[in-house]
Amino acid sequence: MELSRYPEPTVSAIIFNPDNEILLCKSSKWNNEYVIPGGHIETGERMEEALRREIKEETGLSIYDIRLIGLQECISSNKFHTDKHFIFIDYTCRTDSKEVLLNDEAQEFIWIKLEDAYKLNLGGYTGLLIKELINQETSTNRHTIFYNYVGGE
Repeated sequence: MELSRYPEPTVSAIIFNPDNEILLCKSSKWNNEYVIPGGHIETGERMEEALRREIKEETGLSIYDIRLIGLQECISSNKFHTDKHFIFIDYTCRTDSKEVLLNDEAQEFIWIKLEDAYKLNLGGYTGLLIKELINQETSTNRHTIFYNYVGGE
């Protein structure tokens, strides 16, 4: 399968609810594993606007306190259902609700404590991002942007 002509920039978020749990969604696009919600940036759309729109479309949640935490690049990963070159722009954010309304991009969801997320079958690059976030929370250097490149595994 041939890659598209250009990389696809996407936004995604680790969303914290009022109980300080994070939202993970099971996705058939990522081998029926748990990932964080997000999606593509549309032409003319700012990254944070895209994040708010994608989270609302996929989960029904409104978000705030948006903070950039990482950039990940993925070229031709066998973890995704098609051959793509993604640039993941990852955030943390908060929501005041636990009422999730999934669209057709995810089959189920779970609210779970950040440190317990490793008990789940995590897809895509969610595990790497969660690990980095836990490391930053225990570090005095909390404003480091996580960068990761993975190609063709």
